[in-house]
Parts: sequence; structure tokens; C-alpha cells
Amino acid sequence: MRKDSFSNERMAGVYDAIFKRRDVRNFKQGELPEGLLQRLIEVAHAAPSVGFMQPWRFIHVVDDQVKRSLHQLVENERIKTAEELGKRQSEFLELKVQGILDCAEVLVVTLMDQRERHVFGRRTLPEMDLASASCAIQNMWLAARAEGVGMGWVSFFEPNDLRQLLHMPEGTQPIAILCIGEVEAFSERPLLEQMGWAERGQIQHYLMTDKWDSDKASQSQEQWQNNKL
Repeated sequence: MRKDSFSNERMAGVYDAIFKRRDVRNFKQGELPEGLLQRLIEVAHAAPSVGFMQPWRFIHVVDDQVKRSLHQLVENERIKTAEELGKRQSEFLELKVQGILDCAEVLVVTLMDQRERHVFGRRTLPEMDLASASCAIQNMWLAARAEGVGMGWVSFFEPNDLRQLLHMPEGTQPIAILCIGEVEAFSERPLLEQMGWAERGQIQHYLMTDKWDSDKASQSQEQWQNNKL
């Protein structure tokens, strides 16, 4: 065992959290244990960020009316998304895409304003602010799974409408509505995979060596087309 590696038991826990994490939409009633939400926010804030810019900002939504407005924003986008899915429209409409009114806690994750001032690591890739905030969300997701708590990332919303609802300043960008709460159980496989909506691609089609492999690219693209997302 390497000097700085975790014990086998702790290492297994990390891998379990990764492979058993699920995007949760169904929650049961009940509050989170005291202190748990704060721990999840702290672990999110411990995420890596390009240039150490820490672009994430969290809005904790507690007001019932604001939650209902959030729910309606998501519902509006759900209908618009369905209209773009052609023959899969009815299948999509059967999916539950949010748990805002059911979960214990709701967080909106946003990118801060004036991000353009941060050049370190972003001069040619300005989208690294989004990548950094995504790391924060993933940290929270894995910690929630390790705690036995469900979390769902909702992305069905019009950003300008959400920005207006939450009185966010110009230049900020909402990227996620996070639903967090107790669950009856975690599914063995991702919900969309269980429902036959999509399948996880074979890893050999995604790994290339030294240069772009057109054959592998076409195989992974074929998988994506079959999913018809």
C-alpha cells in the first residue's frame, strides 16, 4: 500500500459512492439530520477550481412560495423539452424530472458575476468556471450518497427566469437546482437506463491513444444516436 493511500476500507467507500450515486427524483417526507446540509455545502466548497476562483454560489431556498415558483419554472421547461423530442415526447412526459416540492432541502447553484476578471486558466477556456462549479456539485452528490441521502440535479429551467425569480444580479448564471432529501432506497441502476431511455456506452469506445480515433468516435456517436436524447 502506498504511503499516502487510504485504507482498503476507506478506499472502497470512495468507489462505492462513485458507482452507487444516483440522480434522485423521488423523496420521502422528513427533514435531513441536523448539520447534514451544512456538511454537504462545506464539502462542495472544498472542490477544486481553476485559478482557485471558487465560482460557485449557493442559494438555499426555504420559502414555500419560492419553491412553488421554482417548480413551475421547471414544469414550463419540461413541456417545451417534450415538444422537441418528437416520437419520444409521450415517453419523456412519463418521467419525473424534479422533486422540488417533495425533498427536504433545495439549493440553487449559480456562477458568480464578474467572472471575466479571472483569467488564470480561463484565457482560452472561459467555460472552466462551469467545470469548477460542476466539481463542487459532484462533491456534494458523492457525500450525500455516502450519507445515505438522495440528491437530484435539475436543469430544466430558463436561466433568465430563474435569475429574475431569485433577484440575481446581471452576470450571474444559475446552473442547477439541487433537490436533497431522504429516500426509500437507491436504485441499482440509473433510472433512465432502467427505463430503456438510454444506455451507458462501452468504455473502449471512449478511450483513445495518442490521437483522435475516428472508428471509436463513430462507435460512441452511434451509441448516442441510438439513445436519441
